[in-house]
Amino acid sequence: MSVENGKIKLELENISKSYKVKKKDFLVVDNISLEVCKNEFLVLLGPGLSGKTVLLNIIAGIEEPSSGKIFLDGEQIYGTHRSICMVFQKIGLLPWKTVMGNTEIGLKLSGVPKRIRRKTAQKFIEMVGLKGFENAYPHQLSGGMKQRVGIARAYTNNPDILILDEPFGQLDAQTRYSMQDEILRIWEIQKKTIIFVTNNIEEAIYLGERIILFGKCPAKVKEVYDIKLQRPRNNMDPDFLKLRKLISSNMDIDLGV
Repeated sequence: MSVENGKIKLELENISKSYKVKKKDFLVVDNISLEVCKNEFLVLLGPGLSGKTVLLNIIAGIEEPSSGKIFLDGEQIYGTHRSICMVFQKIGLLPWKTVMGNTEIGLKLSGVPKRIRRKTAQKFIEMVGLKGFENAYPHQLSGGMKQRVGIARAYTNNPDILILDEPFGQLDAQTRYSMQDEILRIWEIQKKTIIFVTNNIEEAIYLGERIILFGKCPAKVKEVYDIKLQRPRNNMDPDFLKLRKLISSNMDIDLGV
C-alpha cells in the first residue's frame, strides 16, 4: 500500500475561486476541502469544464484562490512551490530541443551544472523507457513518447507531488492503456504523491487508490470512493464493472458552461 500510515501530505481548506464575468462573480471552484496522503495515487474525476483544471492550477500555484488555504506538510504555502510539479494534457515540449534538452530544462534554469543535470535527466529518460532517444526532437516522437518526456521532465525536478491534468486525453486508446500501466509502474518505483485528473471513469478506477468525484461547474466534491481492488486491475472484472456502474450513476454528464 502506498499511503504511509495515512500521513497527510497536502491539505486544501475551503478553496474557492471565482472570476469577474460582465461585472458579475462567476464561481468555478466552490469551497473544496480535501486531504491527500503521502505517496497516494489520488484521482479527481468529473465532467468536462467542471473546474477541475482551475483547482489543479491553484494547487500548483499557477492561480490564486479567491479564498481558502493550502498546506504542504502542515505548512501553509503560497504560489508555486518546488515540491509540486504539473504535467499538462498538452505537454508543450520545446521543438528546438532534444529529449535530453527538454528533460533537463528545469535543472538548467536552476543553475545545476551540466554534468549533474545530464546524469539526473538520463536516469529519468531511461525510467520512462526512452533510452536511445536522447537526441531525438519532438517532431520525431509519437504522442505517447512526448508524454513520457513530459513525465521524465517533471520527475527530473524531484517533486514531492506530481499533478497530471488529463495527460492521456489526446492519445489513441491503445497508447492510453499503455501509458496508464506506465504511470503506475513509475509511481511504484518513485513513491511520489500523484494527483491525476480525468473525465474517464474506467481510467479513474484503473489508476486510483481514491477517487474524488466532482459535479458539474462549479467544482465541488460530490462523493469520495476508496478503491479496494487489487492490482493489476482488470476492467472486465465483476467488481470493477460494479464500481464503474455505481460511479457512472452518480456522475453528472452535463458539460457545465
